[in-house]
Amino acid sequence: MKRKAPLVQLILDGVGIGRGDSFDAWAQAKTPTCDALFAAQEHACSLFAHGHYVGLPSNKDLGNSEVGHNALGAGRIVAQGATLVADAIANETITHGKGWAHLRQGFSNTLHFLGLLSDGNIHSHIEHLFALSRFAKRDGAQRIRYHVLLDGRDVPDRSALTYIEKLERFCRELRDAGCDARIASGGGRMHVTMDRYEADWKIVKRGYDAHILGQAEHSFQSAGSALTHFYKDSTMSDQYLPAFVICDDGAPVGRMQDGDALCCFNFRGDRVIEISRALEESTFHEFERGRHPQIYYAGLMQYDGDLALPSNYLVSPPVINQTSGELIVRAGLSTFATSETHKFGHVTYFWNGNRSGKIDEELEEYYEVPSLSSSFKDAPEMRAAEISQELCAAIERQEFDYLRANIANGDMIGHTGSLSHTIQACEHVDAAVARIQSKVREAKGILMVTADHGNCDDMVLRDTSGNAIYNEEGEAIGRTSHTLAKVPFALWSKDIDRIPKLNSTLKDAGLANVTSTVLHLLNVQRPSDYADSLLEDQE
Repeated sequence: MKRKAPLVQLILDGVGIGRGDSFDAWAQAKTPTCDALFAAQEHACSLFAHGHYVGLPSNKDLGNSEVGHNALGAGRIVAQGATLVADAIANETITHGKGWAHLRQGFSNTLHFLGLLSDGNIHSHIEHLFALSRFAKRDGAQRIRYHVLLDGRDVPDRSALTYIEKLERFCRELRDAGCDARIASGGGRMHVTMDRYEADWKIVKRGYDAHILGQAEHSFQSAGSALTHFYKDSTMSDQYLPAFVICDDGAPVGRMQDGDALCCFNFRGDRVIEISRALEESTFHEFERGRHPQIYYAGLMQYDGDLALPSNYLVSPPVINQTSGELIVRAGLSTFATSETHKFGHVTYFWNGNRSGKIDEELEEYYEVPSLSSSFKDAPEMRAAEISQELCAAIERQEFDYLRANIANGDMIGHTGSLSHTIQACEHVDAAVARIQSKVREAKGILMVTADHGNCDDMVLRDTSGNAIYNEEGEAIGRTSHTLAKVPFALWSKDIDRIPKLNSTLKDAGLANVTSTVLHLLNVQRPSDYADSLLEDQE
């Protein structure tokens, strides 16, 4: 059925509003299409996308794609994993539920912890790990093993030794108090365990072998000696450290056995769903697990509500109902959503309030563009062209009222820390937006462009005064993490007068305000608890 002129929403992942200096990849890139969109005074503004504005504990907390897309889909600020876990630790309710009771069954053997070892507070926080360990020791755990994934993405690259040393000091404290605590295995988050959206199951297998079976190509006497060895390669990034195990006299110190307990201390779900499947599914076919010990497994949170995965968890995830996706299909409007594999779940699962699958099979169409298998530096174009091609084809079909897409280059290439490659990535993003804008013009539709958090807007580490940090060779040290930057927002149409102006009196607008703006333009009533529309004339 032919539809009226569509509303097309683009999320330029990781594109923040930076300083405009030589380390701002977006500012250095040639982005004429987006420059014109974001310069439209009456139909463009900036939005907060971090901290309290997306449900995180403090305004020092960087925004991320998951909470950003939650906010864009939910239309209001929802307390997110980091906040929920911090509260549950503070009042100790984290140890009162069925998940903790499940883990305690293995305390008489060995308790294992698996997760991202950093304080990035995007996937996990090292202080959560310390608190859980203290509770476990108090409740009878006498032998603890840590299986650590090194970051270099949400925190500065090659900072892993800082976190390893903190954990080693903590282990010594536990040993002095009578609890045998040691690091047992590890590896870089992008190479070991933390795959997502089934992009590369080999990543998960490397983690399963190292953490569960105690098998890896590299073995060391300590995690510190592992890093010393790997860092001899000056190009080695924490994100891509090979899997390793810690051994005594040739035997791994943390091989899991029947009756052990394992807690995944990541609170964010997307990158630990697959390892959870490998641990819990009785009929698992993605790779050969070999020996599969019967352990008591629990996640810090439930990582997928529809899949009920894991079956035991310590903190209930945020309940996000009445998402914009639900409201749009309830109004009888049709939706098309697309992105490449790396961000496909963001415009579907996270957008729909951490819900797998479609809300309405008849009114929704989701299209995943397979991500490239090459390294990000080798392919700064990623799949921006293919995403724009699929989106333009969907617009041309005239079957959808509302279409959304995530273009991932600014975030994924930004995480490499390479300024030159990220500049190229930004130019590919702008070219994709230009193609989509042209198709929206033909369809006489409305184009909405925004982002979910900052990243490519600042590609250098800075000191407390904001000055770039250089290494001994005089080279600027690349930044691989997100930023606290605000993000752009713009509305465009061939007939711009048909779109109400933005409300210049709306203060502290954030991503949640975008949702009511979408509903406003689709003539769908917003719930009373939604954040206000960004448009001047409210519904």
